[in-house]
Amino acid sequence: MEFRDRIETLEQFREVMRPPSRLVTDKEFDTFDDECREFIARSPFVLVSSTDGYGKIDISPKGDAPGFVRVLDERTLVIPDRFGNHRTDTFLNVLEHPYVGLIFLVPGHKNTLRVRGQAEIVRDLDVRERLSANGSVPELVLAVHLTTGYFHCGKCIIRSELWEREREHRSADDRLLARAMVRHGHLDLSVDAMQEIIVDDERTRLY
Repeated sequence: MEFRDRIETLEQFREVMRPPSRLVTDKEFDTFDDECREFIARSPFVLVSSTDGYGKIDISPKGDAPGFVRVLDERTLVIPDRFGNHRTDTFLNVLEHPYVGLIFLVPGHKNTLRVRGQAEIVRDLDVRERLSANGSVPELVLAVHLTTGYFHCGKCIIRSELWEREREHRSADDRLLARAMVRHGHLDLSVDAMQEIIVDDERTRLY
């Protein structure tokens, strides 16, 4: 679809959207303080954005028990690599372009925590052992060195009623992924067969 009324310059943009107030711009931080550490320790879910530096952008969800992401010092956090689909998009992007963005969520909490930083892939055994779960030590760890971050207001969570709709979401069609994989991958499989593969994978390959 082609749009007719596009904004293409900063001047055009500022005619519509005024600059943020100091209250908003000054809330950025460059070290992990007690509030940041507490929020990250309570978070079971983080979104990791990365890019290969050539315009291909990726966002990868990471999740485990609250506290699975560890803050090691005032500027460093680490994220364990759990079993997944072996695409490793984030790791491959970091090898080319190390800058990442993170958004931490806490169920029932209306605010989110945004973090920007420079990432590297590490295998230090002591770090990997600290991030073990269910007796499984991760082979790889994504270390993120903080550049800036800030707490994001809860308006989007409030408007979406995200946590209030949790029961409704659970009752949604859980075969959607199976249908999508069969269609998008042009697979010679039935949706039922694909669903069995997904259920088995989720049951046997969490750690």
